[in-house]
Amino acid sequence: MKKEDFIYNNNFVAPLSGSSHWESPSNIALVKYWGKSDLQIPKNTSISFTLSKCLTNTKFDFVKKTNNSKLIDFEIYYNDNLKEDFKPKIQSFLERIVTYCPYILNYKFKINTINTFPHSSGIASSASGISALALCIMSLEKLINPKITDEYFYTKASFLARLGSGSACRSLKGSVNLWGAHSSFNSSSNLYSINFPYEVNDIFKTYHDAVLLVDKGIKTVSSTAGHNLMNNHPFGEKRFQIAQENTDKLSTILKNGDTNEFVKLVENEALMLHGLMMTSDPSYILIKPNTLRIIESIREFRFKNDIPVCFTLDAGANVHVLFPDKYSDKVYNFIETKLKVYCESNSYIKDCVGFGAKQL
Repeated sequence: MKKEDFIYNNNFVAPLSGSSHWESPSNIALVKYWGKSDLQIPKNTSISFTLSKCLTNTKFDFVKKTNNSKLIDFEIYYNDNLKEDFKPKIQSFLERIVTYCPYILNYKFKINTINTFPHSSGIASSASGISALALCIMSLEKLINPKITDEYFYTKASFLARLGSGSACRSLKGSVNLWGAHSSFNSSSNLYSINFPYEVNDIFKTYHDAVLLVDKGIKTVSSTAGHNLMNNHPFGEKRFQIAQENTDKLSTILKNGDTNEFVKLVENEALMLHGLMMTSDPSYILIKPNTLRIIESIREFRFKNDIPVCFTLDAGANVHVLFPDKYSDKVYNFIETKLKVYCESNSYIKDCVGFGAKQL
């Protein structure tokens, strides 16, 4: 689909008021998206696991305006508390989607959201938050135009979510998702994410992701700023090439269930991501000493126990520990006895591959 296909231009009777309520998960990229052009267009393809427990719950109340104001009118709350500091990001998102959802100018909105995990700390809270909001807006569109199909509903929701946060487009559907045009995937697009279209071995459908909260604070460098630094990065073009090659490699791994090759590729992607941050201009470091201690401990545990547990990182200090379900008892015991001491307040989240967003 082309971006013009998402422009709303029908004339249907709009409801006077109503609400929608969605819960959307975060996701963890296996092949990383780092670097973008235009409006949230990725420089390379990415593949992700959708999570199950790291969620944003968003309630979206709307009432039709009584005046002809064409200003975007909304209030944003976090856990019932007014959050003016959240407003600029949401304002920017809504301004970007007006072309595609002009009906939002006819309403006043109250957005009330809450996360099950710390936001702005490298667990892609923008992915779950923006995707939940995009789904709420699409629920309003479906009320205005009940004829839209489910396929169009989710594709446009992914398209809209991308305009607020690139990784958010990968959070709508469950299991494995792919975003970014790639010659090996005919249905792939830079405009929205798709469910991974090829076979996925059963072992990856129940994968665990234990999120070790090394640092619950807000990142010192935003993801947006980090992406922008890729524009003139000395290793940028080579990175984008490697990511496309790794997408093909991971596609084969997901099909054949080779967990050892999965470990190698996923860890390499995580380290490359942070290597790019360290070699940008200006350079920056988001990992912490305890991040490195966890990485070293995981590698030692894997070698001694011959268990295909691995780590990955997003743009932050927290560590995602990935492993097959059949090793869950041993790995969680390892986390309890050896790794949680490196986490802030001994905190970690037991998560796993999930089924995507759901309407509440």
